[in-house]
Amino acid sequence: MKSAFVIRHVAFEDLGSLEPALHARGYGAVYHEAGVFDLSALDPAAPDLLVVLGGPIGAYEDDAYPFLGDEIRLLQRRLAAGRPTLGICLGAQLMARALGAPVYPGPRKEIGWAPLTLTEAGRASCLRHLDPGLTPVLHWHGDTFDLPAGAVRLASTEVCPNQAFAVDAHALALQFHPEATAAGLERWFIGHTVEIGATPDVSVARLRADTARWAAGLEHQARLCFAEWLDGLAR
Repeated sequence: MKSAFVIRHVAFEDLGSLEPALHARGYGAVYHEAGVFDLSALDPAAPDLLVVLGGPIGAYEDDAYPFLGDEIRLLQRRLAAGRPTLGICLGAQLMARALGAPVYPGPRKEIGWAPLTLTEAGRASCLRHLDPGLTPVLHWHGDTFDLPAGAVRLASTEVCPNQAFAVDAHALALQFHPEATAAGLERWFIGHTVEIGATPDVSVARLRADTARWAAGLEHQARLCFAEWLDGLAR
């Protein structure tokens, strides 16, 4: 069985719809809890795949969360070695930092369902399954980042020009949340209640209604997206 190490920052932001895609391709996923597990003990080259998930902290908050330094060093060594790596939301921001790009607060928070705008490279990539004509995606972030040197921009939105990037065929960073599922998001609505209440024009009722409308379609399209990317790693 192939190994997938998963760095998780909060329990309710998990692999979601990515997990069955991993299992279908022979990956065994093992969670490593940031802030609890000693991330400096991980061998950057050991797993066949490294996945770094999202969370409500800033990728630049090293003083408050010293383990971020261990994550960034792990990603630096992993990416330099050309080993398969996927980052989602905070994970994408940490990948950007590991590649030398700054991460900083965006012009406003982007929380809710909205379509991506794919670049030409994005339309030629696995993200073609997330084309705006097929599905909107879930956004849940306040920070953004510059495009790292050598990376290829795949997607953007009006708020954040850098929604996704790739480095060669082995590294994929996604600022948005393709892994989100309707059932899983009920835990987000609880865990992120303070942020929801503090963000203008965002409410649990609206998020739940939009999730009921769009989540099933995203789950289907995201499985196709993840499958294509994982199959590309195998080739």
